[in-house]
Amino acid sequence: MVEHLRHKRNRYIYIIFNHISMSDVIGVAFPIPKSYISRFFDDGKTVFVKPATIFKELRAGMKFIFYQSHEDTGYVGEAIIKKTVILEDPFSFFKIYGDDIYLTKEELENYFEAKKTWTVTSKRRKSKPRKRRWIAIELDSITKYDTPIKPERFVPVSGQYIKSD
Repeated sequence: MVEHLRHKRNRYIYIIFNHISMSDVIGVAFPIPKSYISRFFDDGKTVFVKPATIFKELRAGMKFIFYQSHEDTGYVGEAIIKKTVILEDPFSFFKIYGDDIYLTKEELENYFEAKKTWTVTSKRRKSKPRKRRWIAIELDSITKYDTPIKPERFVPVSGQYIKSD
């Protein structure tokens, strides 16, 4: 299934829901609640932090699309990925990025506590559960769209790769 959205520069961005050829990935879209999204556009926050779900194909220079979730949903802006960092302890990101992270330490702690039961195990091998890794995505050239773009489908919590066509 392919969904396209018209970009403000009259180009199309294609979002592929199944069977992505990773060589065509140009970025990622992540949902961010409406109550937090303005921190990127108005407050100058430049670092997005979340459990690492989609990250293996992300590289510096790729697009990051902001999907506003919870209310008034839609694509509301974009940025360029400057750098990604993967760590097991999400609080270590504050040592690296400080106040550039869009969440406060208290908000991250609440998020972390809610997700504390997440473990990763292999179904093929009998392995011990290990901690879920977290990703910090440092953003540059953050741009807010004039009007939100309504997608045909919501962006899942895990995020969604963006593919050009």
